[in-house]
Amino acid sequence: MEYQKLSNGVEIPMLGFGTYQLKPNEVADAMKGALDAGYRHFDGAHIYGNEVEVGKAYKASSVKREDLFITSKVWNEDQGYDKTLAAFDKTLSELQLDYLDLYLIHWPNEDNFQLSLDTWKALEKIYKDGKARSIGVSNFSEDQLKQVFDMATVKPMVNQIERHPYKVQKELGDFDAANGIINEGYSPIGHGHLILEDPTINKIAKDHNKSAAQVVLRWQIDTGFVVFPKSSNIDHVKSNFDIFDFQLTDDEIKAINALDKDEHLNYD
Repeated sequence: MEYQKLSNGVEIPMLGFGTYQLKPNEVADAMKGALDAGYRHFDGAHIYGNEVEVGKAYKASSVKREDLFITSKVWNEDQGYDKTLAAFDKTLSELQLDYLDLYLIHWPNEDNFQLSLDTWKALEKIYKDGKARSIGVSNFSEDQLKQVFDMATVKPMVNQIERHPYKVQKELGDFDAANGIINEGYSPIGHGHLILEDPTINKIAKDHNKSAAQVVLRWQIDTGFVVFPKSSNIDHVKSNFDIFDFQLTDDEIKAINALDKDEHLNYD
């Protein structure tokens, strides 16, 4: 595993396992497969509707809690200071945990951004109370981050954004990095039938004797993004983890960056 350090010194694994779209009846097998494959970083959210089952999977595992990195997010309808604190407590209860490793604002409130700023204040309290080891945001623009900076006593440590070869997010990614914010990329492979059939990616995959998905995940990590592909297919889960025995060249990274279309393929 490779790691990055958040601005407060907490280490975050560069590769995780996403629980988005995992149906409750799929969680136990998928989580066991991921844990057995070596995953220790798990990205979830209350809106995914599976936190109870995810919590049971943690409890059923023999992996120590301190060896896991667990993320959740506050949903739009729960934004606001008091509602966020209540939502966080519910998430902890459903996951059967005493703390989270990372808690995020899932989306900025575009109609009333003050509500998101109030939500950030709640995240700061959660962090200062020791209930989350780190806090951050998701889907925030540069302008929205600047507004958070202006009022924050604790700056966001993470910004989780859609990121794949057809949406490289260079400007926002560079802004985050310049301000001490670790980038996380959701939908890291995009829609497989589009990106995984791309000729450029497949040529690079052939050169490394790897799959197209493995090359895209390696590109994410080699360009500084934390990623967490999701799959209920155990073979895919294991294959996605097998990316730490090679690196892409600068020319290969440039070739993948050049595929950028600023194209939305998914919303998490």
